[in-house]
Amino acid sequence: MDVEQVVPRSNYSEKHRPQFHFTPESNWMNDPNGMVYFNGEYHLFYQYHPYSSVWGPMHWGHAVSIDLIHWEHLPIALKPDQNGAIFSGSAVVDWDDTTGFFNGQSGLVAIFTHADTYPGSDKPRQRQSLAYSSDNGRSWTLYKGNPVLSEPRILDFRDPKVFWHKETNRWVMVIASGQSISIYTSLNLIDWEFASTFGEKEGSHQGVWECPDLFKLPVDNDPSKQKWVLLVSLGDHPDVDSGSKTQYFIGEFDGKTFRNDHHPDHVCWLDHGRDNYAGVTWSDLPDHDGRRILIGWMSNWRYANETPTEGWRSAMTIPRELVLKSTLAGVQLTQLPVTELKNIKEPLVLVKEQKITSGENVLSGIHENTLEITMDLNPGSSEVVGLKVLKSDNEETVIEYNAKTEMLTFDRTQSGDSSFHASFACKQTIKMNSPHERLQLTVLIDRSSIEIFGNSGETVVTNLVFPKEDSNGLELYSSDGIFIHSMEINRLKSVWTNP
Repeated sequence: MDVEQVVPRSNYSEKHRPQFHFTPESNWMNDPNGMVYFNGEYHLFYQYHPYSSVWGPMHWGHAVSIDLIHWEHLPIALKPDQNGAIFSGSAVVDWDDTTGFFNGQSGLVAIFTHADTYPGSDKPRQRQSLAYSSDNGRSWTLYKGNPVLSEPRILDFRDPKVFWHKETNRWVMVIASGQSISIYTSLNLIDWEFASTFGEKEGSHQGVWECPDLFKLPVDNDPSKQKWVLLVSLGDHPDVDSGSKTQYFIGEFDGKTFRNDHHPDHVCWLDHGRDNYAGVTWSDLPDHDGRRILIGWMSNWRYANETPTEGWRSAMTIPRELVLKSTLAGVQLTQLPVTELKNIKEPLVLVKEQKITSGENVLSGIHENTLEITMDLNPGSSEVVGLKVLKSDNEETVIEYNAKTEMLTFDRTQSGDSSFHASFACKQTIKMNSPHERLQLTVLIDRSSIEIFGNSGETVVTNLVFPKEDSNGLELYSSDGIFIHSMEINRLKSVWTNP
């Protein structure tokens, strides 16, 4: 039986199903893979188990979009074969046919991890392989010479992210290798030469290193001041309360070696929430676009297999533009939702230059669970300012800011169903500066997820919640009144109206 025949059609109205985030039609999804832009389409591949809503033998699911918001599901791209299951990886446009796969034309090449066991053993084996497509990713041919890269001395050797390095005229691969990132180079994507490793005693080692990405960005949009950013995800470890998460490094890269600008003990977290993992960026966006766009898996290995959804499991974050920005804490990576989100907005509330007294809830008339809330407030004499979302008599998720301590708190202890795992109900507190005594937040709410972008994306928090459907109230509160410079609330329309 073909895999495609066992995937039921969804109407996207199931309990907890997000309405403007990417989700699979059915069954299990985890890491985003192979994101590449080609011939007017954004491709999103992803780790997929088509026969169950829990993790199992991995395939590459596939979807395309022309705007990063509306997605068309396509047939499964890559399926397990004699070399093993299809783990995470990347895709690139081979513009100059360096592989020889395309008869002098351009095409798509996927670079991924084949996962199986050593013959006669149950010891895991992870090797890197290729597949290629000459028809805009609609069909794929596995390279007959697979695998193209093996390293039997390393148990965890996976998740290759490949890009073309113009300065050295070579392909570069960054790949997770246990507690480090290994870097390889190639002229043709087939024959790889080891260049260096990065990571020993650098950053956090709270879990196995996974899903790297390496790219260059200007600082403060100044093309004369460029830095390299290395993303590294960290797997779940029982000794770490937060479960899996993602860190990043800022530094220099010469085509072979990455050097970290920060002290080795310094850790930069991509997201301070519990539910943004394995995020990587699209390759081959055109120069005239100029953006670096990331998407992550909106879950956590601590409880991913147990979240209370039926028939489908997991969503991706909203696609986000990454920018390097000079801040009070130094140069850091900021994230904001892509501008294409504006295409699904329906205005609900606009408040400008208005004083709100303590106990006055100007949002009491709103009952929605797919929202964008953008606010710029002056707390004034209020020590505490908060927003309660997805609220009912018995449930609420609380986003609260203490202006005195400059701490942002996210509280999902009363957010809804948390019975599926003991560590899900939690309260998180994050340092967030409030320059010029202003509290600036953008909050995206999509039925079972909340994404917070503070101070133009300097502080980002992504978390899942599982409230009842009638928990859709909204409350703005403060301890001693506030002044609203601006507050805009938009309903975000479903992108699955005509799936």
